[in-house]
Amino acid sequence: MTRKALITMNRSLVSLVSVAALYVGSAAAASTRSDMLVSTDWLANHLTDPDIVILHVSANRTAYDAGHIPGARFVAQPEIAITRDGIPNELPPTENLTKLLEAAGVSDNHRVIVYSDTTVLPATRTYFTLDYLGHGDKTALLDGGLSKWRSEGRTLTTEVPTVAQGHFTPHIQQNVLARMDHVKQLTGNQGGSELLLDARPKTDYSGEKGGHIPTALNVYWMEGQVSRENQALKPEAELRKLYEAAGITSDHKVVTYCHSGMQASQAYFTLKYLGYDVSMYDGSISEWTAKGGPIEK
Repeated sequence: MTRKALITMNRSLVSLVSVAALYVGSAAAASTRSDMLVSTDWLANHLTDPDIVILHVSANRTAYDAGHIPGARFVAQPEIAITRDGIPNELPPTENLTKLLEAAGVSDNHRVIVYSDTTVLPATRTYFTLDYLGHGDKTALLDGGLSKWRSEGRTLTTEVPTVAQGHFTPHIQQNVLARMDHVKQLTGNQGGSELLLDARPKTDYSGEKGGHIPTALNVYWMEGQVSRENQALKPEAELRKLYEAAGITSDHKVVTYCHSGMQASQAYFTLKYLGYDVSMYDGSISEWTAKGGPIEK
C-alpha cells in the first residue's frame, strides 16, 4: 500500500472514531430515565391498577384531608426524615421505614407513585428514601403533584382508603448516600471526576447567608421547576442546559447537598432522571458545620 493510501486510510479511521465518540456522547446525554416521572394523564388512567400504590407525602394532613387523589395513602414527612444527633432530616432506621411503607400497603411488587401538595420536596425526598431502600426502579413522581391534578379539574376525594398490610423487603443501596468523610475527600480534589452540587439559593451559597462547602458548584433546586406555583419539572433539554451551564456534565459523578437534605433531594432526583451518576449528602450543611467542616464564601 502506498504512503498516500495509508495516510488516507488513517484519516478515515480518525474520522470514524470521532463520529463514534460523538454518537456515544449523544447516547449518554439521551439516557433519560423517563420511568421516574409520570403525568397526570397517565395516573388518571392507572388509578385502579392493582400493582400501583399512590403515596401523598406532606408535613401534615391538611391538604390530604381537604381532598386527595383517589386511592392515595398519606405518609407524614417527619416519618421519612427525622432529627438525629441534632441533625435534621436524616434517614430513619431501616426497620422504621419498612414498617411505615408496609403500613401504607407497599409490597415488593408494587410500583409506587409519589406526590406532595404545596412543594415537590417531600415527594423527591421520598423518592430518595425509596431509592436508598432499593425500590427506586419501581418508584416515580407525579409531575406537578396535587396542584397540577387539582388545576386540571381531576377527581379528588376525602375518603381514606382501606389498606392491606404490605410486605416490603429493603435492599439497601449505600451508593446513593454520601457520607461526610467522602465529601471531605472531594473538597481536596477540585477538577476531579466527582463534583459537589449545592442546591440552595444563590444567597446561601455565596456567603450572604453563610457559604458553601469548598469546590461545590451551585444550581438552586427551584430552577429545575417550571415555577414556584407550578412545580412540574422543566423539559429535559432545559434541565440539561441548566446543569451543563454550571459545569455539571454527565461525565461526572455528582454529590448533592443543601441545608439538611430536602432541597438536595430534588437535585438528586433530577440528575438521576437525566441519567447522571448521583448520590446525596444527607447530613448536608447542618452536619458539615456542626462537625467543623470548612466553609467558603
